[in-house]
Amino acid sequence: TGCSFTKQESSSQEPAAGEEKVPQYSWDQRAKVDPKDYTFSGLKDETVGRLPGKVAGQQFVIQDCENCSIYIFDHSATITVDDCVNCQIFLGPIKGSVFFRDCKDCKCIVACQQFRTRDCRKLEVFLCCATQPIIESSTGMKFGCFQYYYPELALQFKDAGLSIFNNTWSNIHDFTPVSGENNWGLLPENAVVQDYVPLPTSEELKAVRISTDAMKSIIPITRGQRQKSSDESCLAVFFAGDYTTANARKLIDEMTGKGFQLVQTKEVSMKAEDAQRVFQEHASEFIPLLERGPVVALEFNGDGAVEGCRNTVNDVFNGTKVFVSESKASASQDVDNFYNFADMRMGM
Repeated sequence: TGCSFTKQESSSQEPAAGEEKVPQYSWDQRAKVDPKDYTFSGLKDETVGRLPGKVAGQQFVIQDCENCSIYIFDHSATITVDDCVNCQIFLGPIKGSVFFRDCKDCKCIVACQQFRTRDCRKLEVFLCCATQPIIESSTGMKFGCFQYYYPELALQFKDAGLSIFNNTWSNIHDFTPVSGENNWGLLPENAVVQDYVPLPTSEELKAVRISTDAMKSIIPITRGQRQKSSDESCLAVFFAGDYTTANARKLIDEMTGKGFQLVQTKEVSMKAEDAQRVFQEHASEFIPLLERGPVVALEFNGDGAVEGCRNTVNDVFNGTKVFVSESKASASQDVDNFYNFADMRMGM
């Protein structure tokens, strides 16, 4: 830091006799990345951010900020957040890991492949995480399900290689548990995102068309590890095709509209032997569909979930092949079979 390297002027001169001319390659012409454009450091009482398209998959660093509102409305490679106090932070989709270290009293909305904290106190996080979130030497941590929308967000998830259906936000692993104490818990079910991370007030960032309405959220809102309301669950599985995401979302809207709860979602590739284990005697009709790509599975909960789901699929998705649990008796086994296989496949 503090050094500046000027390019040697001599490169533009003609080579002396006997010297070879150095070829110019196209990759030499690329604009060099300036780390300052991808760092927020030492800020106090400020609102700062990056608009969609401004980070474009680079790494980002946030450090030594106090009483700040920080918004990264783009996808990134990795993000580290160090020594931040009393900040509100929104982080758009992160292809790799986000690591919070030595932070306290921060409220965050985060979407990532891997989530880790170390030596943090009192972080409240609305999280979408593709793998099991890990906390270490951290206390007073609270988690809720990511909910957020702006028009560019869906494509940013794709660019970061994240599926909107892979979200283990509540399945926290505490590396350093303390006997008799709980270092983490869940945010209240009725927690309102904007009460934690308000919408940005600066002119520049107001241009992003944000909604925190749960119905509009890019990520389906799941119950995760919260207590289920019923002992009846139902598994629905959509197979890859042009409308898989839209169909899954439509079924979620229909079922939650009828009062059923969405417990968990998963997008994962299946092999024939996986299908045999999960779909059992119906495997043969679904195995040919597996070659098209990953499946999207949904678990709904509530009294009458199986009948409600079967009726909805028949009414709304006539002509689309969907696996739905057949009876209350088989449904819980379907759910276990599918998620046990999926967790093994995703290395949970």
